[in-house]
Amino acid sequence: MHGHRELGAFLQTLRARLRPEDVGLPDYGDRRRVPGLRREELALLAGVSASYYTRLEQGQSLGASPEVLDALARALRLDEAERRHLHDLAGGVRRRPVVRRPPEEHADAATLDLLEALDGVPALVSGRRGDILAWNPLGHALFASHLDHFAPQCPDDRPNLARLIFLDDHVRALYTDWPGKARAVVRNLRMVAGRHPDDGQLGSLIGELTMSSPEFASMWAEHGVSPCDSDVWEMHHPLVGVLTVNQQSLRPPQDSDSLLVLATAVRGDSASRSALSLLAQVISDARGCDRRTQHDAGDGRRGTPSLPRRSDF
Repeated sequence: MHGHRELGAFLQTLRARLRPEDVGLPDYGDRRRVPGLRREELALLAGVSASYYTRLEQGQSLGASPEVLDALARALRLDEAERRHLHDLAGGVRRRPVVRRPPEEHADAATLDLLEALDGVPALVSGRRGDILAWNPLGHALFASHLDHFAPQCPDDRPNLARLIFLDDHVRALYTDWPGKARAVVRNLRMVAGRHPDDGQLGSLIGELTMSSPEFASMWAEHGVSPCDSDVWEMHHPLVGVLTVNQQSLRPPQDSDSLLVLATAVRGDSASRSALSLLAQVISDARGCDRRTQHDAGDGRRGTPSLPRRSDF
């Protein structure tokens, strides 16, 4: 991730989406070679010189102050997530970050206790890059029942939410509005990349997805940013059929990089609530069956629940 290019491309994308009439500037009907505002028009709105803005967009200026960045954000009509991302990108350029391998991520004991307490709610803990650090049985069954339940315990082979959305056909088929879900994942990943330009593993993940998925590459080129805080998604689950859930991401107070992701039935949606209850019952039955099988075989080791197929009902 190169800070100069990222900052310039982000500014160009934002500039291209605005028309003169959107910001109160006259449009004399002249034909424009590129869509959106000209650099000179944006500089005028932000109160900076056209030459300075051009240098900033071309990566030739490293000293944009917070005041200038806020002026650009107002001129470009950015929302709060976009404004923070602009500051993050400019800060990364000033710091000249050195790409390095960050420390291994893990879910702390307090978060794991909370995850265990949410026994009746599908939940998982994701790390900075979207690696799944832990999930409860219902979270595993809802989001990725085809994967090994204990996969998050292997740091070198953890499931990654972005990889699952773009490269795993089972997870892709879960979402009725897959393009919307995929774009939400990309927009959140861009925010993370702006905050952590020195994360070499994050850069490798983005490079892998760009090479492996043309859809990811196209969405990444949009330069959209927004957090995955709360969204409603319709899912086609292979075990319990169609249900609608509100996926919410909460940040544990003791960890600024991880997220606790919960899925709950939308208020008043009894069919989805019943589907989640049925999924919980399926898991309970499967775990009970596994325990009996291990007991009969004289094997006291902890096993992975074997979930049935929907056709088994």
